[in-house]
Amino acid sequence: MVESVVIIGSGPAGLSAAIYTAREGFSPLLIGGAVSGGQLMLTTAVENMPGFPDGVQGPELIELMRKQAERFGTRFVNEDVTGVEFSSKPLVVRTESNEYQARSVIIATGANAKVLGIPSESKLFGHGVSTCATCDGPFFKNRDVVVVGGGDTAMEDSLFLTRFCRSVTIVHRRDAFKASKAMQDKVMSNPKIKVIWNSEVSEIIGDESVSGVRIKDSSGRVTEMQAGGVFVAIGHAPNTKFLAGSMRLDSEGYIITHDEVLTDKEGVYVAGDNADRYYRQAGTASASGIKAALRVREYLQGMQKGHSEE
Repeated sequence: MVESVVIIGSGPAGLSAAIYTAREGFSPLLIGGAVSGGQLMLTTAVENMPGFPDGVQGPELIELMRKQAERFGTRFVNEDVTGVEFSSKPLVVRTESNEYQARSVIIATGANAKVLGIPSESKLFGHGVSTCATCDGPFFKNRDVVVVGGGDTAMEDSLFLTRFCRSVTIVHRRDAFKASKAMQDKVMSNPKIKVIWNSEVSEIIGDESVSGVRIKDSSGRVTEMQAGGVFVAIGHAPNTKFLAGSMRLDSEGYIITHDEVLTDKEGVYVAGDNADRYYRQAGTASASGIKAALRVREYLQGMQKGHSEE
């Protein structure tokens, strides 16, 4: 059996694509991964998603989108994709136990925020520890917070947080930032921001929520400071390793696209954070999933028309 469309990924981008392609009658097969739902499964309250005036929990939002996709006929497979073959038709998507053939594929595998990897970080994630300042910043009004990182993302997050927080302390493991000079100048001239150089956060303190951090400098000396939140801004890693050698990826592993969702492989489209290094929002991921679905509709209808004229 050749599927009309296979969607890889079960976050807001993949589920939005599924809703749209299913409503068109294409009966999409969504391969969601062994752990499905994307970054929203690690998020507590989502207050900036249109249509939810009182906010919604991340896992609840994913469940609602999944039910909507199922209602229109989406079929789900909870396996990880191990490889693809896009050089010939039909397109091929492989999992640990199966091989699926498809006329079109939407890749919506997202990206994971890089983390510090310390136990207290995972324990307090969503309870004062965040990897998304633009998502969670408004929850930290009038608090003193810590940002970990030294690149443009850390600079942007720090500046954004000054809109809400009483103070922002950047902890950076080197003696100079990697960020652009323009971003550095903005940060260094902001009176709400201070920097601790040549140091790393060795522990995040708190029982039910963040109350402080322990900071270790390059000499090994550990100090403690109070903080009401910790934002980890050390980059993202797109979930695209399974595409190596099959798709054009940039130096960081993001899928190279044209017109947001088009790729250089006929019938293969992209949606969400695996190609978006800038916005990384549930709403923008959902929108790109819709765009990819509409492109698939156009592509499949073109195939049907071509077949009917033969």
